[in-house]
Amino acid sequence: MPWQTQSVMNQRIEFAMKSLQTDNFRALCREYGISPKVGYKWRGRFVAEGIGGLRDLSRRPKHSPTGLSEEEICRIVRLKERHRHWGPRKLHELYLRQWGVGPSESSFKRVLECCGLTEKRRIRAAATTGRIASGRRAKAPNEVWTVDFKGWWYDAQGKCNPLTVRDEYSRYLLEMRAVADARTATVRSCFERLFADYGVPAAIRSDNGSPFGSHGLLGLSRLSAWWLANGIDLERSRPGCPQDNGAHERLHQAIAMELECAPYEERQAALDAWREEFNAQRPHEALGMRCPAEVYKRSAARWAGTPDRLEYERALIRRVHHQGFIRYRGEIIFVSESLGGWDVGLRPRKDLNYDLYFARLLLGRLEPETAAFIPITKLAQSAHEQNEPNRTCCRKTPKTPPIRTPCRKIKTR
Repeated sequence: MPWQTQSVMNQRIEFAMKSLQTDNFRALCREYGISPKVGYKWRGRFVAEGIGGLRDLSRRPKHSPTGLSEEEICRIVRLKERHRHWGPRKLHELYLRQWGVGPSESSFKRVLECCGLTEKRRIRAAATTGRIASGRRAKAPNEVWTVDFKGWWYDAQGKCNPLTVRDEYSRYLLEMRAVADARTATVRSCFERLFADYGVPAAIRSDNGSPFGSHGLLGLSRLSAWWLANGIDLERSRPGCPQDNGAHERLHQAIAMELECAPYEERQAALDAWREEFNAQRPHEALGMRCPAEVYKRSAARWAGTPDRLEYERALIRRVHHQGFIRYRGEIIFVSESLGGWDVGLRPRKDLNYDLYFARLLLGRLEPETAAFIPITKLAQSAHEQNEPNRTCCRKTPKTPPIRTPCRKIKTR
């Protein structure tokens, strides 16, 4: 008869005891529905180990040719201790770079979980907007640089608020500088050094805060005007939308996790060491697990220094006063204080007005008849209002409810 799963152990004991007394072993095996090979196995284990030998043994192989050695496990743990905030995918790539061959990525996950070295993080849903609608997506190094301030923290030297500049395509961290302040002159000196070392990018993306932007004409600041004068296009994230520059914000998150709470003696030396590790050692999934230093190349557009003046074709040139105005036919016309000291171009139009340019950026329209400058934003708004159909004529004018004045009852004698 076959084994019954609810009393397998009892039947094994019964069979083993009968097998020691039977004269026909094969007939006994047929009675219990097992083969002679299985019967001899159970009888042998019963004789050697007693009833305990009839229990099911583990099917795990005693020797695995693909199992991890003690040395491999120690290497994985040491890598994790050295890079506490790296995941198994980055650690696996780093292991292969150092030793050529090694365990699989799933083995890394299993070892880290067994050692209690994993961190459970909440996965946030990706933003639906993603980036600026008018922003370009970099397809080569130096097409777009992104810039921002990390956000301050306190260390042994006081308040630290590093400036970070990053190449969007290669993720290469160009600059990570603990600047003394966020003034235009301080940030400009950092970019002068970057332009001399790496060349000039095609565009720079920033938020709207100082010194990158302002509340003036088209959000121009003195720093962004200097970028335009050097032939660099401007890209701005929308106010209150950090996801427009999300990759740069993710960089700041890594700095906050790995560097803010870490003890260090010299501030800038610690920032330089972290930047070197980020560029040359840290694999990036978006780069096919390559490091940013393996992808980035210097810009072919070399920087020859700040131009003394700007050239405009078929246009009148006027110098902007440091207070932000220009002179035209004896009239003083205000443009923007951010353009003080730079030349602007007045390109004639068919309607006898002028288009006012700064570098390649159209700022607005100058009307000589009224001696007025109309910014491009107001021109676009008025054009939109003119093109929008007037639908009020099709609507019925709502009746105004009558005004009711309260009256008092006068008592008569």
